Amino acid sequence: MRASREEQAASYFRCTDRERAAFEAGIKLAAVYHQFIGTPVSASNADSLERAIEEGVKVQPFVESIEVKIRRDRLRMKRNEYDYQSLTGEMLDVKVSIRIGKVRAVGEMRYLEDIKYPLMYVSSIEELDQ
Repeated sequence: MRASREEQAASYFRCTDRERAAFEAGIKLAAVYHQFIGTPVSASNADSLERAIEEGVKVQPFVESIEVKIRRDRLRMKRNEYDYQSLTGEMLDVKVSIRIGKVRAVGEMRYLEDIKYPLMYVSSIEELDQ
């Protein structure tokens, strides 16, 4: 019997499911950051941009859920018809849940005022019964 694609891929990882879940969470957050920073954003398209980012991440392997929030308090009014604002790391709050085997890892990205940086971090890892 031939191994599944998931089993084939897993054979390349020299780590536990726990470590791999944390790795996958980091990959997803980095993809959001590097793919969408610079996208034109305004109050009128923030909702649809949030959904587009979520839908793009949901199709990637191992994603249980993702929540993207664009901080409306960071948006400004257009100054004229040619003016627009680009999405920055200061505007994004992202939470992604990854499942590998019996492990769920949750990764988050938030702009932290105290360090002036959009930090990506693992907020929880749990072992599941099923």
